[in-house]
Amino acid sequence: MQRMKIGVLAYRMDFYTNLRIIVNQLPEADYIPVKDIFSYRRALALKLNRVIGKPLFPTFDLNNQFEDFDLNKVDLLHFSNGVSYGKTPWVSHFETILPRFSAVLNQAKETHWQKLEPDRLIIKGLDALRGSACKQIIAWSENAANFQRKFLSEVSSEYSEPILAKLSVLHPAQEVLVERVTPREYDQQHPIRFVLVGAGFFRKGGREIFRTFQKLAGDEGLPVSLVVVSSLRLEPYAAHETEADINWARQIIAGKPQWLEYYVELPNPDVLELLKNADVGLLPTWADTYGLSVLEAQASGCPVITTDVRALPEINNNRVGWLIKVPKDELGEALYATDEERQKLSQTIETGLENVIRSIATEPGLIALKGQAALERIRTEHDPQAYAERLRQIYQAALA
Repeated sequence: MQRMKIGVLAYRMDFYTNLRIIVNQLPEADYIPVKDIFSYRRALALKLNRVIGKPLFPTFDLNNQFEDFDLNKVDLLHFSNGVSYGKTPWVSHFETILPRFSAVLNQAKETHWQKLEPDRLIIKGLDALRGSACKQIIAWSENAANFQRKFLSEVSSEYSEPILAKLSVLHPAQEVLVERVTPREYDQQHPIRFVLVGAGFFRKGGREIFRTFQKLAGDEGLPVSLVVVSSLRLEPYAAHETEADINWARQIIAGKPQWLEYYVELPNPDVLELLKNADVGLLPTWADTYGLSVLEAQASGCPVITTDVRALPEINNNRVGWLIKVPKDELGEALYATDEERQKLSQTIETGLENVIRSIATEPGLIALKGQAALERIRTEHDPQAYAERLRQIYQAALA
């Protein structure tokens, strides 16, 4: 089989998402680190920001653009959320939309995807997407594809039609991590272990999780425990948490409640081992585009409690886990723009969590049943060989 040279942005080669969807997915591909003018501008901006001590120079849009130096001798470029202005054939995976520029996302948030006004940068990105070098744009989920369709419905057909013709959906692959699920017995000495993994603690429902476990495990003595792996990173764009909220969480952790086991971070192999020994995963998120931690939990035979935002209903449901319905818009984005919306969303998640955890404690046999169903879902819907074959077809078509 003829080998292919696949170019991947050098500074993103070891990004976790790239390792999951691009790098080392095909045995006949050589993955080549590539650099461009935007990579150097981004590196300079980051250095200046560190020297200044604050993010004076924006880097978001630099992450998502590529201008080939013509020194990168590769057959095909493969991006994550990026567009290329060069002549080398390229494809791009995306989680929400392409081109993924701040102007697009800010306008979309303010207008709910109505009456978008493309600026010069957006037009440049659309030109790149409809150009002959762009061979395919690959949505992580049907939800992401719907975001792209909605965005393109707001621009001229001279852009939308050729770009939509390149749109496909390909969910990430996931290896099965256990062969089967073994039912367990639970009591006060062996409580049901729930696990949350994610740096963005508050965005992923951390506040609501802590409050729920304080009540159920701390006050009522329910036989449940919680494992958290999170750096408590400040991400105020969804949950609007502050340093005071971070300190609140740290105080709970410092108190070392019997129901809590906490890690700032763990290597991914250790996280996977943690999931294999857990009972129920947690992602009652305010805002996640996909949820790779859900796949890893399901592949460990660990059913997951999630909200029903964005792509999560495509990978979780009440047969293989538990789904908390929250207020959201027509594209599946949770409503959190105003104080009132954030308060309602938080309360909905907290109430949903409490109800689900109580039901699990009442009927713990559901854990193994749903865990086995989740494991089978991974086998049939996220098979690595099927993913590799689809990616192979995309590459071969792009290079034909």
